Amino acid sequence: MKILHLDTNHELLINQLNGLGYTNHEDYTSSKEVVEAKIHEYDGVILRSRFIIDKQFLDAAKNLKFIGRVGAGLENIDCEYAADKGVHLISAPEGNRNAVGEHTLGMLLSVFNKFNKADKEVRAGKWLREENRGIELDGKTVGLIGYGNMGKAFAKKLRGFNVEVLCYDIKPNVGDVNAKQVPLKEFQERVDIVSLHTPQTLLTLNMINSEFINQFKKSFWFFNTARGKSVITQDLVSALKSGKILGAGLDVLEYEKASFENLFKSNITSIGEVGRSGETMPQAFQYLINSENVLLSPHVAGWTVESKEKLAQTIVDKIKTYVVAKKLK
Repeated sequence: MKILHLDTNHELLINQLNGLGYTNHEDYTSSKEVVEAKIHEYDGVILRSRFIIDKQFLDAAKNLKFIGRVGAGLENIDCEYAADKGVHLISAPEGNRNAVGEHTLGMLLSVFNKFNKADKEVRAGKWLREENRGIELDGKTVGLIGYGNMGKAFAKKLRGFNVEVLCYDIKPNVGDVNAKQVPLKEFQERVDIVSLHTPQTLLTLNMINSEFINQFKKSFWFFNTARGKSVITQDLVSALKSGKILGAGLDVLEYEKASFENLFKSNITSIGEVGRSGETMPQAFQYLINSENVLLSPHVAGWTVESKEKLAQTIVDKIKTYVVAKKLK
């Protein structure tokens, strides 16, 4: 069994696969074209999000048996075509769900208590107590859109805060002791806080738009630790300006590249600036940067010291299970 690693990960991943007798090759710098030229030699590929695994790549990978994605989502892989080619897909949402749950809770508490604003002011010598009066989570209704690994992890973190947790999901019967599943209409009538925990699919692209936002009965706080392209940023900004959305915590943005490693394709740093590829920074993003009720982080909700190890271990364990089940060598 020959495995090609396209992104760096926790050292245990390669060490344990070596211990199982597999041949592991690393290529963290070659272009996609170079990798495609040799991918036919490999039985498995392991990556985070460096390349888009498209039809051309899969056609070149004539002996490929599995793809391991060290992360939760599979949107950088043509999953349908991979299935048609008999390529088994492995992801690891179990590995970083706890990290995402903790990060989401941290963002929520920070926005409610104006931590980022207060910190900047104190560092600048300003001691503004009334202006930084916070809001308590106690008694609020928290709504989770998507109730899989990440949503369930966040709901578990909310235990003890005296909140009601509702969830909406296209799959039936996913609610549990930590969250009551309700229809979308009831969800939009009752929640004070909305937290997004959905994968990137055709159904979730641009899902959070003006029409969707305005269907909520109350103004609400919004948090996204899922995928940036599920939200139309301009519509989010319009809702922030009108007060329909009271504040936001965003770990992901629609402007991210597919690799997630960079926000823009070029080195844009300010509004109006033109980068190497001719892009300019969107005005909606500039508004978010300057908003005191918006908290931003660089797609790191699932990016902890512990999750790095857990993700790698999950991939190893799933590869072992797959190999045993298929009786591969």
